[in-house]
Amino acid sequence: MYREWAPDPVLADRLVCVWTRVTASGGTGLVVPDGCVDLVWGPRGPHVAGPDTGPMPVAMSPGDRYTGIRFRPGAVGEALGVPVEALRDLRVPLTDLGGLPGLDAEAVSAAIAAAGTAGDGDVRDVRGVLGAVQESLAVRLRATPGPDPAAPVVAEALRTGRSVGEVARDLGLSERQLHRRCVRAFGYGPKTLQRVVRFQRAVRLARRGAGLAEVALASGYADQSHMSNEVRRLAGVPLRQLVSRP
Repeated sequence: MYREWAPDPVLADRLVCVWTRVTASGGTGLVVPDGCVDLVWGPRGPHVAGPDTGPMPVAMSPGDRYTGIRFRPGAVGEALGVPVEALRDLRVPLTDLGGLPGLDAEAVSAAIAAAGTAGDGDVRDVRGVLGAVQESLAVRLRATPGPDPAAPVVAEALRTGRSVGEVARDLGLSERQLHRRCVRAFGYGPKTLQRVVRFQRAVRLARRGAGLAEVALASGYADQSHMSNEVRRLAGVPLRQLVSRP
C-alpha cells in the first residue's frame, strides 16, 4: 500500500509530497532516479535518500513501513546541512547530518511504528507525525540558504529536449557555470539532469498507456532503441516492466 498527500502549504514550494508505504511482500524493490531527495523513516531508522543517478535496490520484508517527506527537484538547498551533491547515490542516517531542530528523530520513529499497529485507520496518525516533522523542517528552511530560483526553469528546458548549450545561453551563462549551478541545485550536472527528467516523462506517459514509440518521441529520445537503453541504465529493467510494478 502506498499513499501520499500534499505537503503543508507553507512548504509547497520546497516539497512534492509526504508519503507512506507498507510492503505487502518480501523481495528487492528498486528506487529509480526522479531528481528528488527524500527524508525517510524506515526499518533501518531515519535517513536521507540522496539524488540517484541509477537504480537503487532496497531489501524489503512483508509489513515493512517507509514514511517520508519528498523535496522537489532542485529545492533542497542546504536544509540538510550538507551540499546536495554530497548525498548523491547515498542513503545517509539523519543523525550523521545533525538531525532537525527541535525534532527527536527516534521519537518520530516510535510514533510511526505505533501508528502502524492500528490498521488502515493509522493514516491520520502518520499524517499527524509528518505534520510535526514538517514544522521542524520549516524552521531549518528559514535558517538556511534557499535553492537556486532558476532550478525549475533549467529542469523544464532540459526536459523539452533543448541542449545544455542552448539552455546555458538562454540563461546568460556559460556551460561551465550552468554545470556548477546544476550540481549545487540537483546534485549532478545538466546532462545527468536531462537524462533523469526525460526518463521520468517517459515513465509518466507509459503509465498512461501510450505506446513505446509514442513515448520515445514525446519524451525527447532519438528513437525507441535510445529510450530502451537509457531506461535500462536508469531503472535496471525495461520500461514496461517498470511501469507494471505496483
